Amino acid sequence: MSPKDVSSGSGRAQGWLTPGRVVVGVLVVLVIVFICVNTEDVTIRVLIPEVTMPLWSALLAMFLIGLGCGGYLFRRKGR
Repeated sequence: MSPKDVSSGSGRAQGWLTPGRVVVGVLVVLVIVFICVNTEDVTIRVLIPEVTMPLWSALLAMFLIGLGCGGYLFRRKGR
């Protein structure tokens, strides 16, 4: 049996913890901290109406919209 045929248990742990996922995880934590620090009320103009809301809720909404758009655009085909 060649060394390539022998599988170890550590290969699976490295499979889900990739450098890209670590970077995304760190960015998500930084975004959450940024949102929690900015809590004052702001006035936002959405086309015509002006809306007064806490800044954290506007940031969270934009984060979730961006997350959804990114997930839609970069999802893998065939799954």
